[in-house]
Order: sequence, then C-alpha cells, then structure tokens
Amino acid sequence: MSSFFTIPASQRKRKHDDSNISTSSAKRRTNSKTNGRTQKFKVSRLRRDESISGSGSDNDLRRKNGSDDDALHSSESEDEDETGAERRLRLAEQYLDNIRGEVDQVGFDAEEIDRDLIAERLQEDVAETKGRLYRNVALDLDLFKASMTYFRALSHTITSIAICAPHVYTVSKDRILTKWKLVEPTPPHLKPRKVSKKPLPPPARRPAKLLTTRGNKAGSQDSSYQHHTAAILTVAASSTGKFVATGGADKRLIIWSAADLTALRVFSQHRDAVTSLSFRRGTNQLFSGSKDRTIKTWSLDELAYVETLFGHQDEVVDVAALAQERCISVGARDRTARLWKVADETQLVFRGGGGGKSINDRKKLRVSEKHDTASRARTFAEGSIDRVALIDEEMFITGSDNGSLCLWTLHKKKPIFTVQVAHGLDPPVTPAQASAEEVPAHRNLPEPQPRWITALTTVPYSDLVLSGSWDGCVRVWRVSADKKRIEVVGVLGKDEADVDGQAAKIRGVINDIGVFERGERGKQGICVVVGVGTEHRLGRWKVNKGKNNAVVFDVPNVEGGGVERSTASVQKEASEKNVEE
Repeated sequence: MSSFFTIPASQRKRKHDDSNISTSSAKRRTNSKTNGRTQKFKVSRLRRDESISGSGSDNDLRRKNGSDDDALHSSESEDEDETGAERRLRLAEQYLDNIRGEVDQVGFDAEEIDRDLIAERLQEDVAETKGRLYRNVALDLDLFKASMTYFRALSHTITSIAICAPHVYTVSKDRILTKWKLVEPTPPHLKPRKVSKKPLPPPARRPAKLLTTRGNKAGSQDSSYQHHTAAILTVAASSTGKFVATGGADKRLIIWSAADLTALRVFSQHRDAVTSLSFRRGTNQLFSGSKDRTIKTWSLDELAYVETLFGHQDEVVDVAALAQERCISVGARDRTARLWKVADETQLVFRGGGGGKSINDRKKLRVSEKHDTASRARTFAEGSIDRVALIDEEMFITGSDNGSLCLWTLHKKKPIFTVQVAHGLDPPVTPAQASAEEVPAHRNLPEPQPRWITALTTVPYSDLVLSGSWDGCVRVWRVSADKKRIEVVGVLGKDEADVDGQAAKIRGVINDIGVFERGERGKQGICVVVGVGTEHRLGRWKVNKGKNNAVVFDVPNVEGGGVERSTASVQKEASEKNVEE
C-alpha cells in the first residue's frame, strides 16, 4: 500500500489546493474593488468640496448645456458612488438653494419674519421666566375712550377684589362673598348694523352675579361653622381657577371652591385678623398676612399649612407675590417692606421714611391754587406703609399714608424714586369743623393733609401701575424706560382738568383695584375693576359720602398715532416737572 512516505522523492510534490487558489483570487478581486471604491470616494469627495466652494459640479454644467440624458446618467453614477452622508448633504444643499430662489422670487424678508414670529416671542418668554420687566403697555392705552360701568350687591363697604378672568370675586364688611362674570366687550366689526326705526338697546356691560354666600355672627361660638363671623377683609383667587381664599377680622382663613363657592377648609392658625392674601403665580401656593405680625404659607393642593415667617414689628397689612417662591409684605407703622425668600429661609428688609429722588406732582393734582404754595414748602412725613405691588421679580412699588408712591429695587435698601402727594391734598378744614366754639376763630387751623394710598396694583411684568385713594379717580402711572422713575400717564374716572374733584365719577374710598389684560398679551386693552366703599377697609378713620359698589373700566388700546401723542404728552409733563424742580 503506497503512502506519502513510500513514494519516491521525485514524485513527492505537494499539490496546490483549489480552495486556496480560489481564496487568493477572491482576495485579489476584493482588494481591487476596495481600491476602486477608495478612488471613487476620493473623486466624489473632491466633487462635494468643489460644490461647497461654489465652483459647480458636472451635473450643473450638463444642466446648463441642456443634456438631460447626460444629467440622468451622471446622477445614477453619483448615486452609486456617494455614501448616505454625502447624499444627505447634497439634498440639504439643494433644499437651501430652492428656498433662496423662492425668497428672491416672492420678495419678502425672511429675517424680518424670524424676528417677529420667533425671536420676539422667545425674548418675551425668557424675560417672563426670569421675572424681568419686558413689556411697555402704559402708553398704548387710550384712557379717553375707557368705558365705565357700575355694579353692586346689597352689601356694606367692599373691602377687596380678586380676578380670575372672566370672573370677579368681591367681599364686604357684612361677611358677603360674591362671584361675578364680566361681559366681553363687543368688537367694532361685530356690532349690529341693521337700520331700525326703534333704537337698539345698549349692549349689556354690567357683570352678571353668579353666586353669593353670607356668613353669620351667631357662628362665632361654633368651631365647626364654615363661614366668616366678622367682616371679610381680603380675597384672592388662584390663577388656576380652582380655589378662592378669604380672610377676615374673625382670624379665619377660609378656602372655597371657585366653581360653587363651597367651603373646603377653615384655617384658624392666625391669632389676629387676616388682612391680606396673595397666590403665587401659576400655582396653588398661598401667602397670608395678619395683624399678628406674621406671614403664613399654605399649600392648597393638600389644603395644608406649611410654615410661618416672622420679622415685622407691626401688623402686616399687604402681601404680594409673583412666579418665584417668594413674597413681599409691608408692616404698616414699622415702615418696612420685607422680601421673603421662602426656599432660602432668608429675608431682605427695605426701610421707608424717605430717600431717593422725588417729584412734587401737585401742579396737576393740587386741590386749590391758594393751598398749593404751602404744600410745596412742606414735606409730609411717612407714618405707615399701607400698600405694596410687585412690578417684576426685581422691582416693586409701595404706597404710604402721606400719599407717596415709592419705587424700589432689590439692589438698594432705600427707594430709588418717590412721587410725593400722588393723589393730592384734602380740602382745608373750616373753622366750624376745627373748633367747638360758637364763634370759632380763623387762626390755628390745621393744614390740608395728603390723601392716603388706599389701593395699589400693577400689570405683572410690565410698566403699568394703578393707584387709588378717595379723590374720585384711579390714577395711571408708568415706569420709565430706564426703570428709574415713575411718570404720570392719566386718570380713570374723571376729567383731568377737574382739579377740585367736583365731577368725580367714583364717590367714596377706593379700597382695592384688580386688573387683567384683554386678548393675547393685552392686544385688546385692559379691564380694571375697582372696589369702592364709604369707609376704609380696615377701619372707620375716613368716612366719605358715596356708595358701596364696584366699577369696571374697559380701556382699549390706541389706534394709529395714539402712542406718539401719549409719548409727547408724557415728555411735556416730564419737562414741566424738571422746570418745577
């Protein structure tokens, strides 16, 4: 039997395996294909670089020459050669070229569209998120075309107002909580044009009363009684439209369902009257201020008490909050405003009593000419800070019992600007009122005193400020463009030329002001709701002749050149103030 070892050496040769031959030939073919693909990749990469540099491609040259067959053949060859990334890049370049051609044909500016539709909206959203002043709406309002509507319930002095559009909530000293629905203003293009012999009835503008609930004094001894047993001093409505909160002189804080005004929970943690309430914007977190000199925080999602903030040396009479987890309060006769950073458990103290630049605006707000000279020569001391409102997360404004409006910033402990005697002076006291004698003497009569700031509010994250007193009108102010001044815009409720207040349309003390914007970002103007009473909301120090009612002002925006006219008027007023100073 023959084998490899028995075969002679001349015949002993290794035979080549066919499989090895086929494998080596396959490798050679693979290498040749790889080299070919590498060369094609280099060519396609060179073509791509040339197309990006603007030198043009072979396809463009063939299209220019009109050879459709060659273009089709080249596109097929390119499709075979280019990779997926190269194909995506080529399609993107073609898409951009098509867009450029369409823009050139139509003739509109894409940059302007981007600025109007995207950039501006993003800037506003970012500014609102960070809590910075970003909108100037005060000069866009046409105060002369503002409509005025009264509405009232059979109640005592209205002490506070809360708005969650389109609903308004009012409270009064006789323990009544009422829910109203505001009427939407009729646009001019939707007004009826039908000609009729009979005059058409005027459109309904008075708010409709939806629900009302009233407390009882007899429930003061019943701890399970779920209503107020004394005057309701404040009301607040959550921006979510789910809760309404009220606080009263009976030391109770009651949470109501906004849908049907049923009491959900009664809190009695405060040891004195609850004077002010404010919801954190966009949440159900509530801040309450009381005469017990404390501020308490509440979480209404769980209907639970959270914590107490201490620091004021006198009763807390007003609280305000915006989107961030912080609130600001004023402490009446301790003459301080305190910013509470709840998350950090810290507070910033701002002390009143004067400071900052000021203007004496009595040229337009004076009571009479003969008493104006004396009022200019005297500065009225600040005894109590009664009102506060946040402009944005970094600026706020306060109102005092000496009639001063003060503009503050978080970076300074004193006001940066002050408007003195913002609502003018009271009429002088007659000798019969100042003396009990049968024949009173004309000497030693008290000087006219400034009207307190009894109501103050702002449109959040804008330059608009509204203030009220008992001079018969709501005064409109604006924060200047450099955010360092408060400037006069106009008045709501009476003619600006009526310096003596004889034609005032609001009779009584303005105890609270609520405001919201109509349309998207105030494109249809603003709606102002004013609560009026014959007495001050916290006492009977000032009793005026008037009615216990509420007033709605629908203020439209200006048309055409209204903004230019308003700007010119403000500039004129500013120049007059500079001359006066």
